[in-house]
Amino acid sequence: MIVTDLGSLTSPRVVGRPTRDGGQAEAARRILDVAAPMFYGQGVRAISADAVIEAARVTKATFYRHYPTKDDLVVAYLHDVSDAERRALQHWRSQHPRDPARVLERYARTVGTQACGPEFRGCPFLNAIAAHPDPTHPVRIAAEEHRAWLRSYATDLLTEMGVRDAGLVSVQLVMLRDGAMATGDDVQPGRVTQALLRAGAAVVRGA
Repeated sequence: MIVTDLGSLTSPRVVGRPTRDGGQAEAARRILDVAAPMFYGQGVRAISADAVIEAARVTKATFYRHYPTKDDLVVAYLHDVSDAERRALQHWRSQHPRDPARVLERYARTVGTQACGPEFRGCPFLNAIAAHPDPTHPVRIAAEEHRAWLRSYATDLLTEMGVRDAGLVSVQLVMLRDGAMATGDDVQPGRVTQALLRAGAAVVRGA
């Protein structure tokens, strides 16, 4: 999970039912903006559509016009988080066009810092996967699609670095990322970051 304010770099995807000119409906975005911290903080299973409707102060008709089911809203939430992470990585890559190792380092440092933050509740994609064991469920598919993209992006960076078997190494690095997010509150953020950087460097050197 990467939380960053890079929304101005690219136009965000339209969520909910678009306006007549294809733009973003204000109500649909407001519903998602209200639901996102609820889903992340309490879990996608724990939050009902009625709870979001009440918190967003919209009618049921408005809610279901934009999100026919709660699952549609959860998928939109995961897409929003995915888009933010993609923008962050693409931004870092544009800042370091000839230094893919630096991009991986910045990602690792951000993950390490977030993993021990007071508002951290784990990886939203892993949380969604745990809540939806059915591999054909749309929420599960949305979460798996992002993780596949993350491995693919890491593979591209590793290939640019000249790492052998970059696909396998990308799997290893994502596993380390997942482990860092499950470290626990008793480890200081600096230690998590240091451990993640050292372990990742060791994996890359070993390849």
